Amino acid sequence: MEIIFTCILIFLAVLAIFDLTVGVSNDAVNFLNSAIGAKAAPFKVVLMVAAVGVFLGASLSNGMMEVARNGIYHPEFFTFEEVMIICLTAMVADVILLNIFNSLGLPTSTTVSLVFNLLGASFCVSLLKISADETGTLELMQLINTSKALQVIIAIFMSVVVAFFFGSLVQYITRVIFTFNYKRNLRYFAGVFGGIAITSIIYFMLIKGLKDAAFMTKDMKTWVAENTGMLLLVIFAVSAVVMQALHWFKVNIFKIIILAGTLALSMAFAGNDLVNFIGVPLSGLSAYTDYMAHGNGAYDTYLMAANNEPAATPIYYLLGSGLVMVLALVFSKQSQNVIKTSVNLSRQDDGEETFGSSRIARGLVRLSSSIAQAIDRVMPRRVERWLESRFNKEEIILEQGAAFDLVRASVNLVLAGLLIAIGTSMKLPLSTTYVTFMVAMGSSLADRAWGRESAVGRLTGVMSVIGGWFVTAGAAFFIAALVACLMYFGGFVAMVVLVAFTIFLLFNNHLISKKKADEDDKLFIEILNSEDPEEMWPLLSKHVRQTQSILLERVVEDYRDLTDAFIAEDFKTLRKLQAATEEHKRSFKTRRRKETICLRRMPTDALLEKNMWFHLGSNACLQMIYAIERSCEVCIEHVGNNFNPLPEQHAAEFLPVRDEVLAYLNEAHQLILGDEDLKTKEVKSMGKSLRNKVKEMRKTQMKRTHKSDKDTFKVSIVYMNMLQETSEILTNLRHLISYSQSLQEDSDDID
Repeated sequence: MEIIFTCILIFLAVLAIFDLTVGVSNDAVNFLNSAIGAKAAPFKVVLMVAAVGVFLGASLSNGMMEVARNGIYHPEFFTFEEVMIICLTAMVADVILLNIFNSLGLPTSTTVSLVFNLLGASFCVSLLKISADETGTLELMQLINTSKALQVIIAIFMSVVVAFFFGSLVQYITRVIFTFNYKRNLRYFAGVFGGIAITSIIYFMLIKGLKDAAFMTKDMKTWVAENTGMLLLVIFAVSAVVMQALHWFKVNIFKIIILAGTLALSMAFAGNDLVNFIGVPLSGLSAYTDYMAHGNGAYDTYLMAANNEPAATPIYYLLGSGLVMVLALVFSKQSQNVIKTSVNLSRQDDGEETFGSSRIARGLVRLSSSIAQAIDRVMPRRVERWLESRFNKEEIILEQGAAFDLVRASVNLVLAGLLIAIGTSMKLPLSTTYVTFMVAMGSSLADRAWGRESAVGRLTGVMSVIGGWFVTAGAAFFIAALVACLMYFGGFVAMVVLVAFTIFLLFNNHLISKKKADEDDKLFIEILNSEDPEEMWPLLSKHVRQTQSILLERVVEDYRDLTDAFIAEDFKTLRKLQAATEEHKRSFKTRRRKETICLRRMPTDALLEKNMWFHLGSNACLQMIYAIERSCEVCIEHVGNNFNPLPEQHAAEFLPVRDEVLAYLNEAHQLILGDEDLKTKEVKSMGKSLRNKVKEMRKTQMKRTHKSDKDTFKVSIVYMNMLQETSEILTNLRHLISYSQSLQEDSDDID
């Protein structure tokens, strides 16, 4: 039996290393985005500061391990076997959950996943223990650490609200003080602002962080606790004087604050998130060590009261974890690409709204606008004019190539780091992703970056984060409970099967993610990360060609389905097609937004004509989708009401022309892909001839409609509408061919 438990422990250790690597690669953007986006220092300097912060944060995160050991359940009531089931379940369920969420593209959090995986597993095992207890003395409240679990759950949820609120409040106050032309007022507030920022960072990162460090003795902790006030005053006085002096020597103190904030946030990230990656395996290791020393082979009866003792994680585990995280941060190309892409997509003027729009967000934006207008009506004009003068964006100061200014970057970093550090010092795991995201959303709202064009999308993003919390929590709890039940009844056989399934998911998810990145995002990331317009344009031209190619493939498929379903009166297919066209339209608009962002980063004068061909081509693509969408709506109404079908005579004359239209769409598709055997003039001539044929069919059908009886009148109108939309598709396809060819010719000129 010991061999089986040893294998489980090894599997947990390997999974912990994998989690450390992937977690840092995915979450590095959280603590590097602001410093890199504001151009506070060269990329290598920022990376070095973050690496130091990650290593220190991991080394000082000992106290957080108690959450995985005894923060969710009372281990003294569970046997060694049951604790190993809970630990293994939490890790297996985490992999399954993240695999499902990644494949569906849903937002998630490793912190929320960890807490609710442990809660679901311990809840299931507790119910099974109670049902098997012959004495009837066990109760669920005894087994589950309800007070601590509820505290952790509320802390995670409240962190979202608190981060957004304080992000808005602190950024608003800071902007009112400094304005967008922060250099104008910096001479008055450099020392005070810098002193507050540096003091806060030192207090939460060092005093709070060092409290649980392995080398801190009891006397040292007592001295720090008794002299905290004096230490803070001294630190504030010294840092304020230093910051003011640096300002007098023409040093930009915001850059110092941003680097210190990057150090703070990376420390907070490592200190908080390390428990997500290695907390459960270390909990299993602690149980295994105690069992091997005192269990005497009674794996199914030996209780794990030892896990109630304070966590004393060996320093070499923490140092090793910190080293793995640093190596992943420095050498991971994935993390560096994610960081650069995120910065480029979050620029002050042309960020992409990732989350789209929702009805609730639109309603809230309209409500907020009404409230703002009501406040404006009662606010004294003098106060309003003064506030407006503090938010004059025409005075904004940006570093060369920066995505946003130093003021907002410093607030984002310092505030997010402080909030996470407060939670970590209280041994409450917070979602670093959610906190940093919500602070950034709050600060951008206070900075009036939520214009009419972006407010709905950003508010939808905020609600997606909150909604993702609930979805992640519920899914993690359910999956963990199910996996724990399988392991409990299935024994070691079920454990082996689930471990094998987990390994398969890890490799499969890695291959899918790599393939998806290669196919969908690699070209776009390459465009964004390119700084030379002459290199960027051929890549962008290729991306545009791919977008148009994907669009034409979908138009061919949708048009075929539409016509077949209408003739066959297939209502189910028509309804599916309606949803599909909506998704195709959304997908095309997303790709077009990305391409527009790339275009706006290129010199306007040199690319004025290319911009024109790009936007005309995009409009032609959208018009084809709209034509299918309009025709589908009419067909759904007709078929759904069970009106008369299309007469066989009409279908017989339409289907051959329909096939010609599909053939023309395929020819145009190959032409846009660059098939040299096709002649542009011949393809366009084919389209013109086909459009004239459809035009004659419309005239013929119009004459029939005037003579049709009441039984065929409605279907005649629908048929004529389909011919009209077919003509629209042909017209816009001819335009697309012209615009695409003009765009590619300009591309060849640059090459």
